[in-house]
Amino acid sequence: MTPGEPGATRDEPVRVLVVDDQRVVREGLVSLLSLLPGIEVVGAAVDGDDAIRQAVAADPDVVLMDLNMPRCNGVEATERLRAERPETVVVVLTTYSDDAWVFSALQAGARGFLTKDAGAAEIHRALTTVAAGHAQLDPSVQSRLLDALQRGQQFAVDGGPAAPEPPALPDELTPREAEVLGRIAAGLSNQEIATVLFVSEATVKTHINHIFTKTGLRDRAQLVGYAFRHGLAAPE
Repeated sequence: MTPGEPGATRDEPVRVLVVDDQRVVREGLVSLLSLLPGIEVVGAAVDGDDAIRQAVAADPDVVLMDLNMPRCNGVEATERLRAERPETVVVVLTTYSDDAWVFSALQAGARGFLTKDAGAAEIHRALTTVAAGHAQLDPSVQSRLLDALQRGQQFAVDGGPAAPEPPALPDELTPREAEVLGRIAAGLSNQEIATVLFVSEATVKTHINHIFTKTGLRDRAQLVGYAFRHGLAAPE
């Protein structure tokens, strides 16, 4: 077995940061992980903002992330971590297994997804697998992902030409900034965009400020026109 394969051993322990707003859960996870071979707990954070701070200080290989937390939830924290520390991978461990949370977390960059009824062996396997550069999803999550793909295939044209590559985004916008721009063009407020994207309103404002800087535009009305001109929004 080579070091790149799932389950391969490594010389150094996997450094893990635990993130959960419930003290009893957080301390229980720390105790559990401390007993697992090849795992080193380097911190325990109480919310997403604390996770970002501790990740900078402790340099974990993996962040074991809860989703539903105050101030900064796990989806937003995952997105920020992937942007600021792409070398750190995120495994979500949560009671929230509905599709909206699952797909938002995966879209934000999570590499693993487990529900909180996972056993010690399953958690250990997920941590070591993602640390080796692979994804690890709960079987129920894999099933729902496949179902979603199959539903999408029902709308594909059978036997037609392959879909063209999406055009490059203008002004070096990121996909998330383009998504925010499309929501603005659809008439959503900052708070409504935050709700749809599972992030805070402050994060939406940050994206909008970046859009203004990159495009050289000055107000929301100009953003709407820009979105339609560049095909980032379409009339209802």
